[in-house]
Amino acid sequence: MKESKVTFGKVFWPSLIAALIVSLMGLLIWLMILGGLIGGFEIDTSLLVRKNTVLHMQLSGPIGERSSSNFDPMNFEMNETAGLASLLHGFEEAKNDTKIKGIYIELNGVDCGFSTALELRNAINDFEASGKFVVAYNSGEAVYLKDYYIASAANENYGFPVSNFVFTGIGAELSFFKNAMEKLDIEMQVIRGSDNHFKSAVEPFFREDMSDSSRMQLERYMHGIWKDVREDIAKDRKLSSETLDSLANNLSVLTVEDAVKHGLIDATKYEDEVIDLIKEKTGTKSGKELELLSFAKYAKKKFIRNQAIVWENSPNVAVILAEGSVARTGNGLTSEDICQLFRDVRKTESIKTVVFRINSPGGSALASDEIWREVELTNKTKKVIVSMGDVAASGGYYFAAPAEAIFADPTTVTGSIGVFGVIPYTGDMFENKLGITFDRAKTNEHSILTTNQRPTEEELRILQDMIDEIYGQFRQVVADGRGMSTEEVQRIARGRIWTGRDAKKVGLVDELGGLLDAIDYAVEKAGINKPEIAYYPQVKEDKFAVLLEQLAKAENMDASTSSFELPDKLVKYYEQLRSLENVQGIQMRMPYFLELY
Repeated sequence: MKESKVTFGKVFWPSLIAALIVSLMGLLIWLMILGGLIGGFEIDTSLLVRKNTVLHMQLSGPIGERSSSNFDPMNFEMNETAGLASLLHGFEEAKNDTKIKGIYIELNGVDCGFSTALELRNAINDFEASGKFVVAYNSGEAVYLKDYYIASAANENYGFPVSNFVFTGIGAELSFFKNAMEKLDIEMQVIRGSDNHFKSAVEPFFREDMSDSSRMQLERYMHGIWKDVREDIAKDRKLSSETLDSLANNLSVLTVEDAVKHGLIDATKYEDEVIDLIKEKTGTKSGKELELLSFAKYAKKKFIRNQAIVWENSPNVAVILAEGSVARTGNGLTSEDICQLFRDVRKTESIKTVVFRINSPGGSALASDEIWREVELTNKTKKVIVSMGDVAASGGYYFAAPAEAIFADPTTVTGSIGVFGVIPYTGDMFENKLGITFDRAKTNEHSILTTNQRPTEEELRILQDMIDEIYGQFRQVVADGRGMSTEEVQRIARGRIWTGRDAKKVGLVDELGGLLDAIDYAVEKAGINKPEIAYYPQVKEDKFAVLLEQLAKAENMDASTSSFELPDKLVKYYEQLRSLENVQGIQMRMPYFLELY
């Protein structure tokens, strides 16, 4: 009998197809079960607030303009980002809630800008003015300036006994990649608007250090922030601004004990001692548990309920939240999303005025112009009031310019009116490092524009003309929006950044104040007696997140897993380099990847 031969293909392909079918069936069954759970599970969205409750506010990690939840499939948990709008609403609700006796704020590595920190400080001060208490506790291994800046607003401020205390002023460390690019045989062709020597975003790719103009504007900016921070702390801690400056200069405060000695903190306490102190304030009897409730959960629930009612009752004030780098599509601040929100607002008859909250370093010039157009159109029928957060620079300022009025916090990074383009040349890298060469055929002189071929002098000149034209358009937009001449704009432009306080002095900002101040102004100017404020995009309950939260609570899941992680510094450098992939076309972008210490 002839032996039959079984080929590899006859075994491999049926096995692969069968495995795929089984996997797909398993996935469909899992989705059906999960869908049934979500549809049939009784999701508890109630919020039980008992008498004498204290809200526990844990400030650790990032704070954005709006709350967000991302599912981590590796740990089967939700990664939450607190939203400033939700937090501010939580303070307002808690102030008027008779069951809430006070707030216990625990700080450990908050990640936000100084403007966001200031708005939280203002909310703390306003809450205390109602007669209720706030106790702040710095619980991390080290107390950093931003954590302490927020904590100092509380009437009572404590720290872990053996924690370090970093009170050294404000500094910034910039990364420069010129030498790394040379080692990789990559050249960066940089074209900035003429006289845009403050536009320093591109300096890391052709310099090893800061230029004089870059250093000057950065130091001016940091000194402005440090002055405001010192004055705010001094006011709440009954100290002088000069004393705080001296403490920083002399490295007088290195531990929490030092902070107590110099009046920055009331006392050192362990956490159980802080809890006992709060028990005394609420009259909780010995042996009884303190009624603590998550501030984040309280604020989020109250905010979602408020928004549900507002949308049901026809809102008359729209607050559009815009955060992140500017692009046409994708994640973050996209013209596709923001433009649609403005169109929706214009079509909603009940909306009488708009507050546009901007927290952006800029990005795509084209996308910025698309958003500018929608702001201008909206402002003709429904006045737009801009509120600037931590940063509203370059493209982020471009589409703020046509607004009826602009609000900024004193520490908001503002301006950076300038334009640049970057063209990497990668031909030598491919040839020298990988042995890859290129050849070309073309019908016209400029048919092939590629990063593997150096641009000609004529092409660079044409690109320079394009950038100068867009820079001129940028100046004209600001001039028209701010009622200035282009010559006046040129003197404060050139890519330079300003603090919100300095921006007001040079005419780029109308008023100093936060999001709530801008909303109050918009309501008053629109003559609205009973404001119904709707936030865009519309806030809704995430039932999947609630379900996971309840499952985790019920099972007391341990979500910790062992995984390999790169050091934070290397991750940040990688992200800066990776961001170049998203830089397409001409850019209106802030002059730094800036991290203040």
